Amino acid sequence: MIRRFFLPFVTLLTAIVFVGRLISLQLLNSSYKLLSDGNAVIENSIYPERGYIYDRNQKLLVSNQPVYDLMAIPENITLFDTLELSKILGVPKTELKKQIKTAKTFSVKLPSIIVGKISKEHNAVIQEKIWKYQGFFLQKNSVRNYPVPIASNLLGYVSEVNKNDMKRDNYYRLGELIGRQGIEEYYESFLRGRKGKKFFQKDRFNRIIGSYEEGKYDVPKEGAQNLILTIDSELQRYGEELLKNKRGGIVAIEPRTGEVLSLVSAPSYDPSILVGRKRSKNYRKLALDTLAKPLFDRGLQAQYAPGSPFKTINALVALQEGVIDDKTAYLCQKGHYYARGMFMECHCRPGTKNNLLSGIYRSCNTYFANTYRRIIDRAGENVGEGMNIWNSHLKSFGLGNYLGYDLPVGKKGFIPDADYYNYWYKKGGWKSATVVSNAIGQGELLTTPIQMANFTAAIANRGYYIQPHFLKSVSNGVLDKVYEKKTTSIDSIHFEKVIEGMFQVVERGTARVAKIRGVEVCGKTGTVENFMKIDGVKTQMTDHSIFIAFAPKDDPKIALAVYVENGYWGARWAAPIASLMVEKYLNGSVKRKWLEDRMLNGSLLAEYEKPYLGKPFVINE
Repeated sequence: MIRRFFLPFVTLLTAIVFVGRLISLQLLNSSYKLLSDGNAVIENSIYPERGYIYDRNQKLLVSNQPVYDLMAIPENITLFDTLELSKILGVPKTELKKQIKTAKTFSVKLPSIIVGKISKEHNAVIQEKIWKYQGFFLQKNSVRNYPVPIASNLLGYVSEVNKNDMKRDNYYRLGELIGRQGIEEYYESFLRGRKGKKFFQKDRFNRIIGSYEEGKYDVPKEGAQNLILTIDSELQRYGEELLKNKRGGIVAIEPRTGEVLSLVSAPSYDPSILVGRKRSKNYRKLALDTLAKPLFDRGLQAQYAPGSPFKTINALVALQEGVIDDKTAYLCQKGHYYARGMFMECHCRPGTKNNLLSGIYRSCNTYFANTYRRIIDRAGENVGEGMNIWNSHLKSFGLGNYLGYDLPVGKKGFIPDADYYNYWYKKGGWKSATVVSNAIGQGELLTTPIQMANFTAAIANRGYYIQPHFLKSVSNGVLDKVYEKKTTSIDSIHFEKVIEGMFQVVERGTARVAKIRGVEVCGKTGTVENFMKIDGVKTQMTDHSIFIAFAPKDDPKIALAVYVENGYWGARWAAPIASLMVEKYLNGSVKRKWLEDRMLNGSLLAEYEKPYLGKPFVINE
């Protein structure tokens, strides 16, 4: 009985399995259809135009200009005359072959860029002959255009994605563009928009015969956002002119809002040289200049000793801690201060007695050395406690840490604490006299120009600052970022005394060159000692010139810090440049043409050509 039904049962079961499998493959499983579609359908990306960038006054900083990319689908390429095509494209034959090989490695079915950034004029010539080359086609694209060649360090640039970019974000494909550095990188998601997709049907000869299923699966592109920056392009341009033939940085901030009005780094470069087919060659020139460092944003990344402008913060800390008042005075008996091998030469005549006001406008090292030591020694023998209190106050001004601004680069500087000195000295082996160089902004202290401009804004605001930032608004009006207001640890009552001292610096002190008729300017000069290790020996080089300022005194609209490397002393370069920046911003024009001409035409190239300082930066040799 079993034998009688066994064969029919097996036959029926086999038939059921086969039928089930056929149903699964043909009706339920779409993988074979997708495979078929993959051979018959071509997917093209539709790119939105990259977002424009404007300054705070709606002046255009970055736009787009049309270019064309020669695309190829490797599996569709037939035999062709590579020499002829390379001549038409104006690229070496070896480069053309290399790009085709790279495209095949990426995908034989998907389109890849073979030659990018073809101009509109050159495209017209290629269009006439492209029909001869099976598998190739031209696709419209765009590259960045700079109506005003300024702020290259701030704006950044765009370039083709690499393998690491594609691993981090599968949105990108080979040959597409991505923002690098500056605003272009930080706000990439705003500026790129979102590309769409369009699908086309191919025939058996791989020719496009129309839209696939009437565009049913097409994905529309999403428009990019235009950005309105906080930067004032006229002030930015002026700052770059003032720093021509010099090395250094300028950071200007609107104190009330934290909006950065200018971010100047010198030397700089014309941003248009990083556009087009010569971009890689020009970038290599910039990157290989390790002396002038044009790609190094000195405003955000350079770490300098803060110098004498730091005396203003030490004064505020001393007032807050009650170790001095505005009448506390010290005798600058010999015109210098000396303690534990630390010699500080002073601007005062021997026998001068200074209180807080005159100590600031005369920049008396003796006054601030004694004041600083009182802060550190306030807890008696426990100097570590005094050091940490001092450290805590400084950090409330944003020093020793990143400020949270919206650019992708920067350094946090350094503010020492008790642990730092306990590490380098045996515990109890250091006293206030050991670290007294911190009193005048030297020693182990390191700050960046944006930190200096920010603490100047905090003083101008009488005790608070808004996180510095570069984006003012976006074209769709949706900006989630809230810039935090941060209050310092110093009571507002103490600021007026220090501000009056800074006002007197300009009126009758070390920065009289910074006076502007009709504008009350508050500032502080600095001459920063500059050391370099040469053959393992710490060698003193030419000092840096620095200046901080804000104006007007009672209604501050601009606060800034200026650094000029190897600029000798504060009033020689930094103070005049800062003063001209203030006048330009507040008044719209500069009347002190004698000072403007001196700064615009002044050069420190001879200083930089000295041994160990390098040679001037030149992009086109």
